[in-house]
Amino acid sequence: MTLAQVNINVAFPEIMLLVVTGCIMLIDLFGHERGRAAAKFEIPVGLLVILALLSFINLSIGSNFTGFGGMFVNDGMSRLLKGCILLSVAGLIVYSRAYLETRKLFTGEFILLLLFATLGMMIMVSANHFVLLYLGLEILALSTYTMVALNRDSATSTEAAMKYFILGALASGLLLYGMSMVYGGTGSLDVAVIAKTIEFSRANDPLITFGLVFVVAGLAFKLGVVPFHMWVPDVYQGAPTPMTMFIGSASKIAAFGFTIRILGDSLAGAANDWQGMLVILAVASLAVGNIIAIAQTNLKRMLAYSTISHMGFLLLGLLAGTKNGYAASMFYIISYALMSLGAFGIIMLLSREGFEAEQLDDLKGLNQRSPWVAFLMLVMMFSMAGIPPFVGFFAKLSVLEAVLQADFTWLVVYAVLMSVIGAFYYLRAVKLMYFDAPVDNSPIITGQAMRALLGVNAFAVLLIGLLPGAGLMGLCLSAIQKSL
Repeated sequence: MTLAQVNINVAFPEIMLLVVTGCIMLIDLFGHERGRAAAKFEIPVGLLVILALLSFINLSIGSNFTGFGGMFVNDGMSRLLKGCILLSVAGLIVYSRAYLETRKLFTGEFILLLLFATLGMMIMVSANHFVLLYLGLEILALSTYTMVALNRDSATSTEAAMKYFILGALASGLLLYGMSMVYGGTGSLDVAVIAKTIEFSRANDPLITFGLVFVVAGLAFKLGVVPFHMWVPDVYQGAPTPMTMFIGSASKIAAFGFTIRILGDSLAGAANDWQGMLVILAVASLAVGNIIAIAQTNLKRMLAYSTISHMGFLLLGLLAGTKNGYAASMFYIISYALMSLGAFGIIMLLSREGFEAEQLDDLKGLNQRSPWVAFLMLVMMFSMAGIPPFVGFFAKLSVLEAVLQADFTWLVVYAVLMSVIGAFYYLRAVKLMYFDAPVDNSPIITGQAMRALLGVNAFAVLLIGLLPGAGLMGLCLSAIQKSL
């Protein structure tokens, strides 16, 4: 590989993130108190925001650039997804600072793990080679397992981390085994070469089809869809809320990019095989997620089953197998991450030292305690339920339009019915906030930064919903068309 083929400029954001993460590690070890404080908040947040802005600015560049011998690609899809991932992680740090400080968990180790996980996610959405895809996935996975177990004094967190680790290792093994079979059938691990081989000569190779089953199973675990969803409610409930927020927002965006690179890019020629698998996964996820969520009394478990149903909707756009479907799924996952950040941010806001606001009953009478916080939660719940004019409605509508264009009319009808069922548990939370008497009258203390960010978050949920086609959806469609 020549120096020209390496072209390290395509990985400038990743290199910058890695260098600054190394500096933060040294500052945390040897720096003075003020330096360590900056290394845990101002430096990472500033870096993530700057890199996100650079990614969004570069969206205007129509060209796709490759580096490292074609293994790494800088295209429209990767730029948009990276920008959203970076902003999500920056928002997470702001949201979780006060929560973690009261529990003595806002440490250098947490920030370092979070930044390494971010690096893994950025690699996942830009990888153009199966080896690099798997490398990015493992960087993310190992960092996430550790973050879930960061509260070592909590037996619940430790149990959640063990379940996540064991099942995650199994899913990684399935994915790697499937990739090896695809390699055996195509003779390459390069995404572009695999796509050409499958499309023109070996689309019906049984080895590729068999490997595809294992690949889809591994992807299904990472997305948390039925029947590979067993870890989702336990990890959501057991992990500290900032880690739950991370799993439900930024990592889901990365998982989408990872899935597109494998199914929508390298294995597009075998779409007839994986479409049927995704139909089964989507149908089961929509039913299990929405129906079981109704029975939950724990707010984080309810949102876990809600996530399962949302990932079912995500699969609907993917199984359409068209660029419109992929763009609709991208719009959906970014919108969901935005809603998830707001919902879990409010849960952390309601929590305090010695008390976790994890039960639905903790929402009772919230409007009497703080009308502003209750309104913010109402925006998130209405949007997740798919009620106009919030972004969740238009995200679901765009996915259903793509599925209808792909002639899956019965799936559209089914998804609408499941959405009506799912609206119940979201509206129940709103009913508790506005029509029930509070069980806890303690004051809600919020920092200015967190209050401002929650307001921006809710405003974005409303604004993107009001301007879906001219805003985010247009960017998603443009990014997909330039990348695939």
